[in-house]
Amino acid sequence: MENHRIRHSLRAIFSSFLLIVTVAAPCFAGTPTDGIKKTTDRILAIVSDPALKGPENSKKRTALIRQAVDERFDWEAMTQRSLARHWQKRTDAEKKEFIALFGKLLERTYLDKVGSYSGEKVVYVDETVDGKYATVSAKILTHSQTEVGVRYRLKEANGDWGVYDISIEGVSLVNNYRKQFNSIIVRSSYDELVKKLRAKVAEKE
Repeated sequence: MENHRIRHSLRAIFSSFLLIVTVAAPCFAGTPTDGIKKTTDRILAIVSDPALKGPENSKKRTALIRQAVDERFDWEAMTQRSLARHWQKRTDAEKKEFIALFGKLLERTYLDKVGSYSGEKVVYVDETVDGKYATVSAKILTHSQTEVGVRYRLKEANGDWGVYDISIEGVSLVNNYRKQFNSIIVRSSYDELVKKLRAKVAEKE
């Protein structure tokens, strides 16, 4: 379901939550940028905790990281945008199952990569807020001194900002999954898509 470019870009998406701001950058009190920084710091503390090191602690470490990500990601908004026109056709039970499957898919596929964090840095460049929606732009500074553009899209709900899409170098997580999901549904059916997602998640169990 995923080509090499997508896998590489989406791996960077979750790795980007581990990046520390060590270069001068704007500080936005109580803003979307603050929310992302808060999650970044929390995940960094988890992967840096000596008590959570080693393969014997991998499940516990992943569970703690997933909990931190859950508090920052708006999974329902992300899932709705990924299914696009097919979302409204789903029953409440189907929506609930798909949100859970989508979250598990990203966890199984990408969250186990965060242990590869090796000190890359990020500069938060800008943020724009338009009502309940916001965009935070950043640049990842790699060890090879190259810059990778990252863009977080967030929506405000209940006094906090939730991420509903992330783009790495213009490659959007939501857009990629929307194309993949739509292709499977159109060629086959929604049930076939769910079957494939269940199998994909089960591979990582």
